[in-house]
Amino acid sequence: MAKGYWVSVYPATTDPEKLTAYDQLAGQAVRAAGGRLLSRGTRVVAREAGTTHRAVLIEFDSLEQAVAAYESEAYQKALTALPDGFQRDFRIIEGID
Repeated sequence: MAKGYWVSVYPATTDPEKLTAYDQLAGQAVRAAGGRLLSRGTRVVAREAGTTHRAVLIEFDSLEQAVAAYESEAYQKALTALPDGFQRDFRIIEGID
């Protein structure tokens, strides 16, 4: 079965304290849902049209597990901790089997 991944890119961080609160809540929710943090990229080498903004990669055993984790009550609670006007490019993708 193909794995599922959360891929997030954070173009700007306007309130680092609130982002830390989100990180703590989201980390608990992700682990409870079976997710594994693979990278919280503070070092990014960008090519082509890429950017060097913070990037996060989380792995799940399946796409369905990744979607369920996002929709979980615990993760939805974590989302409320994000600062107002916060922006990120967030995707749930299926890996190659």
